[in-house]
Amino acid sequence: MIILDTHIWLWWVNENIDLIGQVRNDLIQRADFVAVSAISCFEVAWLDAHGRIELPCSRTSWFEKALEGSDINLLPITPAIASIAVDLPEHHSDPQDRIIIATTLNRDAKLMSADGKFSRYKELADRLL
Repeated sequence: MIILDTHIWLWWVNENIDLIGQVRNDLIQRADFVAVSAISCFEVAWLDAHGRIELPCSRTSWFEKALEGSDINLLPITPAIASIAVDLPEHHSDPQDRIIIATTLNRDAKLMSADGKFSRYKELADRLL
């Protein structure tokens, strides 16, 4: 299983291969199971509402395309994931990213991210793509 962080998900769904990179794009294409944390939906909505990103269509349409239309699976935030996120070292203060990391650990998955701070987590050793 590969879990995409929010920006990788945005870039992949919007076909921004220059941003995601061909190697990452190929890994996603070949993966049996690709997912995002439910917190990424919040993050996309927040970024859109605050003018930090520009979606190519309405938010509702984008979410439909980004999930059902792309075979990306949506993973819930469980109590176990919330607990892991809170207990992580303070390398990253962004709660969305902490939940994405915790989801990866809880699901024993690989994580695809462009965030340089993720490599500070020894918990993600051998999990970052």
